[in-house]
Amino acid sequence: MDIIKLAVVFFLIVAAIKFKKPLHVAILAGTVGASILYDINALQALQIMGAASISPDTIMLVLSFYSITFLQRMLEKREQLTLAEQSLNGIFNSRRINAMMAPVIIGLLPSPGAVLIACPIVDNAGGNDISKEDKTFIASYFRHISEAFLPTYASIILALQLSGVDMTAFVVSMLPMAVVLFLLGYFYYVRKIPKETGQPNSNKKLTHVKSLLRSIWTIIATIIIILTFKLQVHIAVSMIIILNFIIDRFTWEEIKPMFISAFEYKLITSTIAIMMFKDILTYTGVIDRLPEVFAVLPIPSVVIFALVFLLGTIVAGTQAIIALGIPLAFAAIPEGGVALMVLLMCMTYIAMQVSPTHICLAIVTERFETSFIDLVKRTVPVMFVFLVILSGYSYILYLLQSL
Repeated sequence: MDIIKLAVVFFLIVAAIKFKKPLHVAILAGTVGASILYDINALQALQIMGAASISPDTIMLVLSFYSITFLQRMLEKREQLTLAEQSLNGIFNSRRINAMMAPVIIGLLPSPGAVLIACPIVDNAGGNDISKEDKTFIASYFRHISEAFLPTYASIILALQLSGVDMTAFVVSMLPMAVVLFLLGYFYYVRKIPKETGQPNSNKKLTHVKSLLRSIWTIIATIIIILTFKLQVHIAVSMIIILNFIIDRFTWEEIKPMFISAFEYKLITSTIAIMMFKDILTYTGVIDRLPEVFAVLPIPSVVIFALVFLLGTIVAGTQAIIALGIPLAFAAIPEGGVALMVLLMCMTYIAMQVSPTHICLAIVTERFETSFIDLVKRTVPVMFVFLVILSGYSYILYLLQSL
């Protein structure tokens, strides 16, 4: 029954999106549906949703989005994003490299709102040669590759701590799958973009490298601060905003409009709606019951946990399913080791690329004014091929570690 109920909930979300309702409306439709299907009375549901809307996690997300957007406005004002694109042109002289590398570099910053900084570069690199739906996919897909395995993300750190898997072994084992993700993204969509930038090859590569570092120093510095001092994203970004204000000699008249323009109404309402939805589903206990649901199926334990991580991540997000599933998976499959870790983390990556609860997807579709459904349509074929390759690769890893 849990599977049927979840299917109904997601049908409501997809149906609302199909009827061109805003994402926050679609998510609220799923929230109401889940409340009804799981017999949560109206008062209890409102209490859960109210608590979710002002929870520390929600407030941290909203502040992160606001600060990142504010920094983006500063970068745009000083044309630093244009400089970054020109620098990439000078180094590689390829629109395809620009489209791929901008989201990857920005993806090193562990904040959902960071993708907004990469979007203009992807937009310019694609030009009129690819659709805005393809641009949406490229910006979202390449931004999240690093999130699948780099221990700069809280979810990866949590998974490594709970599993006991060696960090270096995990990162090294994930590198081939990261390469696969790059190749699949390139093959399916990036190669549609003409390589030529219309500019001659530069013989001043070092100058362009320095120029690139100058244009993205704010992002690099933010990452260093977060990793070194373990600060919240919005605090680190706020520090860089103040420093950038001084270094780039902003005036108060330049900065003042940014306090309003950095407030993205659609993004914030979608964020709050998603957090409400997640807490309603958590309250139902369906995530805790997923292993039991799949346990009755006549399939191996490793496949069961792969399915649990796939569906659980779609429903509740990466950190929730890691906190629940990693201890269970490694208790049930003690010999799993790095092979199991690679499989499960890749499953969470696949799930998050098609999950309506993934805030980044709301951000990037809002930015390009595209549909969540159109993004999923482009993502599913790529993820299916990745899943096939992942299955073979994780099995080979398991055999090698068993020797």
